[in-house]
Amino acid sequence: MRYVVGFTNNDRGRDALALATSLARTQGASIDLVTVLDRPQDGSVGAGTNRALAALQEAIEGIPGGVEVVPHVKLADSFAEGLLEVAHDLDAGLIVIGASGNGLLRRFTVGSVANAVLHSSPVPVGLAPRGYRHRDKMTRLTCAVGTRAGAEAVLDVAVDSAARRGMPLRLISLVALDVSEQSDSGEAINLAHRHANSVLARAGAQLPEGHETTITVAHGRTIEQAIDDIEWDPGEIVFVGSSRLAKRSQLFLGSTANKMLRALPVPMIVVPRDWNLPAA
Repeated sequence: MRYVVGFTNNDRGRDALALATSLARTQGASIDLVTVLDRPQDGSVGAGTNRALAALQEAIEGIPGGVEVVPHVKLADSFAEGLLEVAHDLDAGLIVIGASGNGLLRRFTVGSVANAVLHSSPVPVGLAPRGYRHRDKMTRLTCAVGTRAGAEAVLDVAVDSAARRGMPLRLISLVALDVSEQSDSGEAINLAHRHANSVLARAGAQLPEGHETTITVAHGRTIEQAIDDIEWDPGEIVFVGSSRLAKRSQLFLGSTANKMLRALPVPMIVVPRDWNLPAA
């Protein structure tokens, strides 16, 4: 499998590369490291190509051995457009980008590039939090479970990834009590537990016997507070599904995923609605 990584020669680009390196080492994938330059209107090659290639080569030198990395300089009308075109041309299984560096209180603040990719990509998108530097293999995979459209697709991807690499799988259900449709907070939590257990049973049926699988139901006044109440491993990654508003097999970041994104201390992968797993 190939991972397309949007690289800029700054902290955000290094965050994305660190996440892609960790994922590639875990999944046995290769990395296509991509810098996108503005397409010249006169049809020329584009200023800065040599400098961009030099920056890519320097970044590649810091990647641990055993990970295949190919540099690319892409000319496009926008960074997001260039990444999506490269991912399509290479039949990539994942696009990895870094969060905006403007956030002060939270690790994730979605910038314009991330926002454009997250609302149009036909393949899963991984987003690295600000300051992410974990490059070892992932230690645990967490899947946010819900009842809306896209929930089955993200669970299938999470189960498949956990099974292929023998990673512990944790299912989480988040309950925001102040926006729950249930007037009784206790009943809302009980419903979340029942749903999470039913998803756990389904995941267990798809995983090899004895595979480590757990559930966590967290609640708070808001989604952010529920996330803050959960313990996270440094080598953990969270899978979420895209909004029910997304077009078929495309991403659209819904309100719950947006809230999760701004509170998570670990990377997130957003899976398109009705995503079909690659054959390999």
